[in-house]
Amino acid sequence: MIHLDGASLSLDELSAIADGGEQVALGSAAARRVDDARAVVDRKAAGDAAVYGVNTGFGALAETAIPRHHLRALQLNLLRSHAAGVGEPLAVRAVRASMALRANVLAKGFSGIRRGTLELLLEMVNRGVHPLVPSRGSVGASGDLAPLAHLALVLVGEGFAAVNNSPVMSGNDALRAAGLNAITLESKEGLALINGTQPSAAVAALAVVAAGNLSRAVDIAAALSIDALRGSMHPFEARIHDARPHAGQRASAANILALLHGSAINQSHEGCSRVQDAYSLRCAAQVHGAARDALEFARRTLRIEVNSATDNPMVFSDDGDIVSGGNFHGAPIAIAADLLAIAVTHFATISERRSDRLVNPALSGLPAFLTTASGLQSGYMIAQVTAAALTSELKTLAHPASVDTIPTSANREDHVSMSMGAALKAQRAVDTAARVVAVEVLCAAQAIDLLAPLETSAPLRRAHAFVRAVAPTLIEDRPPAPDIEAIADTILNGSFARACGVEVK
Repeated sequence: MIHLDGASLSLDELSAIADGGEQVALGSAAARRVDDARAVVDRKAAGDAAVYGVNTGFGALAETAIPRHHLRALQLNLLRSHAAGVGEPLAVRAVRASMALRANVLAKGFSGIRRGTLELLLEMVNRGVHPLVPSRGSVGASGDLAPLAHLALVLVGEGFAAVNNSPVMSGNDALRAAGLNAITLESKEGLALINGTQPSAAVAALAVVAAGNLSRAVDIAAALSIDALRGSMHPFEARIHDARPHAGQRASAANILALLHGSAINQSHEGCSRVQDAYSLRCAAQVHGAARDALEFARRTLRIEVNSATDNPMVFSDDGDIVSGGNFHGAPIAIAADLLAIAVTHFATISERRSDRLVNPALSGLPAFLTTASGLQSGYMIAQVTAAALTSELKTLAHPASVDTIPTSANREDHVSMSMGAALKAQRAVDTAARVVAVEVLCAAQAIDLLAPLETSAPLRRAHAFVRAVAPTLIEDRPPAPDIEAIADTILNGSFARACGVEVK
């Protein structure tokens, strides 16, 4: 059980909610904050002063006063009108993460929502009520209005949702199937449910977690390739990287050096005539490390974002004030997501070059395309072509979304972030880069087989055995696609990195 307090949710906990079905609850201190903020909204709603989102219209209609007897209808109309998303729905894991993040933000006590409304949202997470949320339609200004409106409609018995693995049904039927009842929104509650960055933050945060697993896997892949290509381990000595002390570079170099330590393959060519290795081997730590540092920026940004208040207006219960601001703007997420896409593209571009060296007999000294029956069989020829195709696609995905903006809402929202587009692009980039690295892993494992009876190091033997449990040695040609996908899955979920039996930072 994870208790949401609006301040301490970690990315790993968010991943556990999204993928592991972890239950959530409202912390006791957070419950008091929620009640205090609601009391402020109730007082303002009973008065005559104009308060944005409580008794006024929204966006460009903010100067339109709403009579007290229409305040409930105002909130319901907000959800209905803003549910304008299109395209394929967000994955269930992203929806679960979005719901948990919205609940975490509401738990901070700046939103003015009723505790019962928040607790219904939490129970939807716990009972597997997953709203159908179209992935397109947000520009990341005033937050992710369309995605959150689709999500929030289910709380009032509208919209569409599935319950665990059921077919999609109406929101009301989904709530009933889970033993829950729809609510009637009170003043400001619709706005409290949809004003924020949570869908784009959820997608980006889950991408960051997966990219962390990828960053460890690519060091292992590089170590396997360096050994298989009989490269030198000396470029990874600590004294080299201490002289240029970027944190990511030092970590990556330490990983690769530790993984290669004790390799009989490496020892067999200590006195060879090669003076220097190609950059894709010798500079692996520098490239991986720079990408790791970029990833750390994205991780730090998302750690802050998932525990931040992104409402407008914000309710300050200590002062009794409701104040308009701009914390809903998704610029921090958009820039972090764009940087994440660039970082994992670097993982892929250097990985693909190592795969190419492995299948090229002029560069590897191994049988062409890593098959002993070259000509009759094509081995990993087209697997490497797939890696090249994916790497080229990644270069397009690395183009930033955050530098774009387009005015909306009658020019009231005249600068927008494109955070959702950036987040979706980053998630696609991470998944794509994992497949590129999976090709390298398959090629390197095959090359290690071809170097027998020489053996690699103990941790790389464990990594190799893990690969072989998923994808047997290539003896005769078979479709590589299932093996690529299977290895990519283990890279993204972290099991490949854990297989080494040593800590890969």
